[in-house]
Amino acid sequence: MPTLDWIGKKAVINHHREVPYHLLRCDAKLSVGDPGSGNLLVEGDNLLALKALLPYYAGQVKCIYIDPPYNTGNEKWVYNDAVNSPEIRRWLGKVVGQEAEDLSRHDKWLSMMYPRLAILKELLHPDEGIIFVSIDDNEFATLKLLMDEMFGQRNFFAQIVVEANRRGQTYKQISKNHEYILCYARSDKTVLREIETNGENLDKRDEWGAYSPRELRNRNPKFNRRNRPNLFYPICIDPHHGDSEGLHCLLPERRESAIETLPLNSKGDESCWRWGKPKLLEAIGRGLQVVYASKTRNGEWRIFEKYRKETVKPKSLWSETQFISEQGTSLLRQMGMGELFQFPKPIALIQRIVAIATNPCDLVLDSFAGSGTAGHAVLAQNKADSGNRRFILVEMEPDICRNVTAQRLSRAIEGYETNGKPIEGLGGGFRYCTLAEPLFDEGGTIRPEVTFADLAAHVFFTETGEPIPKRTNGRKPLLGVCNGTAYYLLFNGILGDKRPDGGNVLTGKTLAQLPAHDGPKVVYGEGCRMGKTRLKRERITFKQVPYEIKTA
Repeated sequence: MPTLDWIGKKAVINHHREVPYHLLRCDAKLSVGDPGSGNLLVEGDNLLALKALLPYYAGQVKCIYIDPPYNTGNEKWVYNDAVNSPEIRRWLGKVVGQEAEDLSRHDKWLSMMYPRLAILKELLHPDEGIIFVSIDDNEFATLKLLMDEMFGQRNFFAQIVVEANRRGQTYKQISKNHEYILCYARSDKTVLREIETNGENLDKRDEWGAYSPRELRNRNPKFNRRNRPNLFYPICIDPHHGDSEGLHCLLPERRESAIETLPLNSKGDESCWRWGKPKLLEAIGRGLQVVYASKTRNGEWRIFEKYRKETVKPKSLWSETQFISEQGTSLLRQMGMGELFQFPKPIALIQRIVAIATNPCDLVLDSFAGSGTAGHAVLAQNKADSGNRRFILVEMEPDICRNVTAQRLSRAIEGYETNGKPIEGLGGGFRYCTLAEPLFDEGGTIRPEVTFADLAAHVFFTETGEPIPKRTNGRKPLLGVCNGTAYYLLFNGILGDKRPDGGNVLTGKTLAQLPAHDGPKVVYGEGCRMGKTRLKRERITFKQVPYEIKTA
């Protein structure tokens, strides 16, 4: 498989593992609506924010949509080639090293994207997760190779082409009017949902309702009698019994007056049917409601299914008016925020992604939140299908996060007025979070403001790679059980012991107070006064706080 290389790649491949874990702090004053909705808006560098989210959400996100900078060279963005801010120079110098001075804007873009995609992959559900990334020609080729390397070519779903601008960029030799969305699954078990059409895909009607005729012959030229023998057989037609539309019944077996037809194309070459014989016989039993034969103008018989599903598979070309970029700008203007953010994505575009990639109770993540279209789209889709999806948005620019993203979500939730007309709110809410200090100081000591719940989530995740099963209330030392092993944390006198060690030391008395578990146990504490023989007998692995807690 072709691989992608760039200056600085070696330095960033494992950078996401070296990023320290930060705490997330919720700001009640900036939060909106129902605090129990499960929605989060996080202000802060998205790499640090994603790492902070891992202990709670690893493997739980079903759908990720991101709209990273396209790296056109004109963006006013901190990682842009034209920006020489001390922040970016310091970051590149620290992570990439002396090579940083030689980086092109493409090297910088890839160095920025790699660690973020690495953590996003860890957040995706291992069997059902799927990621969508908007991009244009500037970085499409490099992003495709990067995603192939990270997610595997076999998990590439589609390169969706979106008609973003009907008029096109007329100042170029070829007037470009499209963008791309690259779509990758986390595994080959991922399945997309079909698109609801409200019956618009069904153009005919009979006594049983609307339908669309679909030829039963498989039109793929690769399939025929040799490689699909169970799908090559004669179908019997009753030529004497048809309805007013010229639709004729099929027969379950051959009769003297029956006509037999085989799956042949217009040139007489063999193909095959889409259904096996058992399924066909079941359909024949339901008569013209399901399947029929009709004659073409040249006298040939064809077999059709009456397709009645009001859904269709998503196509790779999205050219509907609702997906044009101007629609996003127009909506933001209607919400009274048109001058605050340029080029927001259309809500219909992200809502389409949410609709085909999630079930009604799934979690959606956007770590390049911008104006908050993804969160708005989740709320809109919940309203459309009575769902209970949750979103996590991350926006690194404080001014945008507070004055655009949060304000847009607030108006979408609570309602707003446009041209004197009230727009009903979609309901819900979100918690506004900021990045606090790392769990550990530079000397590796746990910061005094770290709570039991904070450290518990961190310990369980770094031990198991799984988010903590239930956010602890700080009253019990048992964090959870994973693959038969129980994990305990003795921290801040969790057992309420009045001794000087506060119950943070593993002793025989402390062990007796731990919730029982018949299996291996990992216990974190400040010290241990039990001998190796006793620990082995009790099947305990002791790890000392803070020295044996992973800091990154």
